[in-house]
Amino acid sequence: MKHKKSILVILLSFFAFNFFLMDLSYSSEKKVLSKVSDGYRILNLEPNETAQDFTVYRGDYIKFRLPEKMGEAEAVFPSLKEKKQLTRDLKTTAYFKMKHRGIYPFHIRSMKGKITVIEYHQASYKTLSSKDADGYIKTYKPLILDVRTQKEYAKGHLENSILIPVQELQKRIHELDVYKNNAILIYCASGNRSTVASKILIDSGFNKIFNLKYGILDWKTKKYPVVR
Repeated sequence: MKHKKSILVILLSFFAFNFFLMDLSYSSEKKVLSKVSDGYRILNLEPNETAQDFTVYRGDYIKFRLPEKMGEAEAVFPSLKEKKQLTRDLKTTAYFKMKHRGIYPFHIRSMKGKITVIEYHQASYKTLSSKDADGYIKTYKPLILDVRTQKEYAKGHLENSILIPVQELQKRIHELDVYKNNAILIYCASGNRSTVASKILIDSGFNKIFNLKYGILDWKTKKYPVVR
């Protein structure tokens, strides 16, 4: 019995180590080249390429920029069980949430492609559980940034947090310049928008960014306080 348990432990350790190595190579070999605009990562479809290949970060909200001569079209992600109508207006066109790491094939008319979703790794970036975030707030008093909507904020938010919706963050980032070298804890509902906001701040030179991993939904589930 002990021998079987030892073998099981060795096998589990082997698979865990290989998964770790795969995760490192998965993240290091792929580069995210597309830009974020108004909180959305914009993916440019190339008109002369039938195979479209993009890499984004987990948590990204993505929008497709249609080729110049293409009218409205439907984007289909079979593995996500989602299909949405795309328009040429980036402000109103549909977006997709890339919540989980993996590879997601899609097709838009005759165009076929895939989106590879990787984790975001950066020395100045760290995710915190609700428990760790509560302890960090009490100990270090960071700036707390809520990147949800005004409506969501009004229903309940972390005490002393300031609100800048992620879609407005790039245009209003100068409001945070004084905190560039300070710790900033960012949160949203579930951890997706806050991941996008974290990358925006880091790309703008902020160097102490903490992300509430599962957002205010988990925070409230764990019975930590919110205010209105």
